[in-house]
Amino acid sequence: MRISSDNIHGLVLAVSSSIFIGTSYIIKKKGLKKSGTTGSRAAFGGHSYLYEPWWWIGMISMVVGEIANFAAYAYAPAILVTPLGALSIIFSAVLAHFILKEKLHIFGVLGCVLCVVGSTTIVLHAPHERHIDSVKEVWHLATQPGFIVYTCIVLILVSVLIFWYAPRYGHTHMIVYIGICSLMGSLMVMCVKAVGIALKLTFSGANQFIYFQTWFFTVFVVGGCIFQINYLNKALDTFNTAVVSPVYFVMFTSLTILASMIMFKDWDSQNASQIATQLCGFVTILSGTFLLHRTQDMGNNKPLESPVFSSPSHPSPTPNSG
Repeated sequence: MRISSDNIHGLVLAVSSSIFIGTSYIIKKKGLKKSGTTGSRAAFGGHSYLYEPWWWIGMISMVVGEIANFAAYAYAPAILVTPLGALSIIFSAVLAHFILKEKLHIFGVLGCVLCVVGSTTIVLHAPHERHIDSVKEVWHLATQPGFIVYTCIVLILVSVLIFWYAPRYGHTHMIVYIGICSLMGSLMVMCVKAVGIALKLTFSGANQFIYFQTWFFTVFVVGGCIFQINYLNKALDTFNTAVVSPVYFVMFTSLTILASMIMFKDWDSQNASQIATQLCGFVTILSGTFLLHRTQDMGNNKPLESPVFSSPSHPSPTPNSG
């Protein structure tokens, strides 16, 4: 079957996005490690990385990747673009192996494969996005009881993770920081879609920035980005990049699809077979995440050094890569 020129453009943009985003993890980690030798580490609340050029280069790389990913959706359908996001895991893992000397155990590799397969299965069988003609329609969907309940649950879980689990288990359990990023990220993506719709309609002649809803979504996107960057930095500075990248991708993708289904009621147009296939994808993702979490230190030559986590006031000069 002949691929349309728009799909080719979308494919190139999506692959380029994965390269930039996958590379950004490595560059930012390099900046975090370098800044950790001269100042307080991000894992312990420090912000010395803001003075490190490598970290900013990584941030620029991530921004470029996100812009390319956003542009890809303008040319190609989500069913083509979204699965290609998994390529960032591969680029990140390969670069981490050669640049940061971080290795994955063979079961960790299997975990990556399961994560990618599970995520791809969900995306390939996900329903088509609802056609939206106004940002007010998005606001109406966002204020439906189902999505309000989901939003409240997310905010409660994030608060518990931040104020209870992060101080106690954040430095030893990767799922805490990544969970915070992924939960808030699922809400942020809904706002990103709203802003994208507003921009698209505005460029077509129907100005959407005269509505307060557009500005609300925009402010939430900006605040959400800053929030996610902070906790993603903590995860990258504490744990193996080759593990953080795929687990974050899996949790973020899963929760985003769940939020989209609740908000846009996508399951209403699906049959039992399609829903069952997506549930199988979730099980595959959970299996891969479990393998990654259990084998995150097996690829290293030495075990995790507890002093890094047990003595916040005396952090190691070299960030732990386990």
